[in-house]
Amino acid sequence: MRIAAILLAAGSGRRFAEAAPDHAISKQFLMLGGKPVIRHAAEALQPHVDVILPVGDDPALAEALEGLEKVLPAVSGGSERQHSVRAGLEALDTLPEPPDFVLVHDGARPYVPARMTAAVLAALEEHPGAIPAVRVADTLKRVRNGVVETTVPRESLWRAQTPQGFRFTLLRDLHRIHTDHATDDAALLEAAGLSIAVVPGDDDNIKLTLPEDLVRLERLLGAMPLPRTGLGYDVHAFEAGRPLILCGITVPHDRGLAGHSDADVGIHTLCDAIYGALAEGDIGAHFPPSDNQWKDMDSARFLIHAGERIRARGGMLVNADVTLICERPKIRPHVEAMRARLAELLQVGIERISVKATTSERLGFTGREEGIAAAATATVLLP
Repeated sequence: MRIAAILLAAGSGRRFAEAAPDHAISKQFLMLGGKPVIRHAAEALQPHVDVILPVGDDPALAEALEGLEKVLPAVSGGSERQHSVRAGLEALDTLPEPPDFVLVHDGARPYVPARMTAAVLAALEEHPGAIPAVRVADTLKRVRNGVVETTVPRESLWRAQTPQGFRFTLLRDLHRIHTDHATDDAALLEAAGLSIAVVPGDDDNIKLTLPEDLVRLERLLGAMPLPRTGLGYDVHAFEAGRPLILCGITVPHDRGLAGHSDADVGIHTLCDAIYGALAEGDIGAHFPPSDNQWKDMDSARFLIHAGERIRARGGMLVNADVTLICERPKIRPHVEAMRARLAELLQVGIERISVKATTSERLGFTGREEGIAAAATATVLLP
């Protein structure tokens, strides 16, 4: 008996994106317990199937599943879920050995108990289709215009989940016949009057839909993330004939800052704070000033690297706070542009970034306007 799984990764995740605009990547590729969400789903399916066919166009898909056995090259999805499933079915039909059974699973459902998948496949021995589902426990109300219209009896209501299982040729043929929108594949069997077995689902088999779901899934699939805080401090002297770059923004002034790179003291100290939170040394360890390839380099490159290091560790930047210390120029008019630029480079929401300025009350080298100092703290969550 040959079994295949279609792993759907073509969805746009609109609700998640609206609730978390600071996440620049699709929800199924977010890091969870040190792995992309969709990789958890693929690894859970692996022991039960002969091949896994990802469906989606995002370039991150191949990287997220790299190195996994049984995973075929991805095929392009469609604008609707049903179109993506059909694309997967047609691709499986071209294999030298098309499957007997097929599982269809959402790539944004990373927690898939093995006993549930096994139960779906066992039910296919007697039924043309099988789905995991969970009884509705809460009282249901039909609401119109913000007012309860009626109570809906819940005795026979269940919440459908995935992976859903089907006899392959049957599901392929139904998709070729029905082109109308269907929220799941079991609906096509329902329309054809065919029986669909229901096996016990799992309350934790949730589809990542909102940012708060990540916290719940992290408890299930990885160690609870712990906060780590780093401190950065840097100083650069003024130098004539150079532009003044602070926190990624060119600030009008009669002098710039001296340094091997563009001498952006704000970004340099923030990098040190992030590397400190990760316990990965300082900016000089990653971009040594003795290396000429970094001469006059845009410091944005350094901060991008620091953000990449957070994501590579399966972490998340909670907040960053940068303080610039100087008498002149005035920083306040440029603060919002600086915050926006730092947030862009770190791929987080601007609400996580703070930039402010102070003086040294005319004391010391900053008071004498010989240069600018900067301090920063960064807090990250790491698994």
